[in-house]
Amino acid sequence: MGTPTLIVISGPAGSGKTTLAHELAATIGCPALCRDEIKEGMVLSNPGYVAAESDPLATRTYELFFGAIALFLRAEVTLVAEAAFQHPIWWRGLEPLTDLATLKIIRCHVPDEVARERQLTRLTVVPTRAAHADAEHLSLGRSFDAIAVDFPTLDVDTRDGWHPSLDVIAAFCRH
Repeated sequence: MGTPTLIVISGPAGSGKTTLAHELAATIGCPALCRDEIKEGMVLSNPGYVAAESDPLATRTYELFFGAIALFLRAEVTLVAEAAFQHPIWWRGLEPLTDLATLKIIRCHVPDEVARERQLTRLTVVPTRAAHADAEHLSLGRSFDAIAVDFPTLDVDTRDGWHPSLDVIAAFCRH
């Protein structure tokens, strides 16, 4: 039986997680599962939906996200999983999966002003962001409790590309 790798990409809103998740998955040759994209798909099935913090779709998205991760891992599929969950939420979902895969953690970081600018831009140019309560998260100074677990972890500065580079990030995930 093979042992897949679960690559967790985490960080606050606007830190470049989704972009990195898709680029990294394409580079190493595996699927990317993005929590926000799952919720956006659910919103398409619920006409008239109005986003709010801690709404029922958010709860269903969380359950589906970790259920899908478990499904991939049990099928021995290496996977990139991305979400803006803070430490306690990530760990609650990841802890039951630790025996199914080798975990690699990537934490995206960006200055608050860059994150805010990215969030404001995508609110105006990305129509699917209506699925999320983004406007409620735009306040600067909100603390983010980054995932901190006893698994290999790489911090990535995403303010202008990726530092370290995508090649270094991919090598971290492969070994």
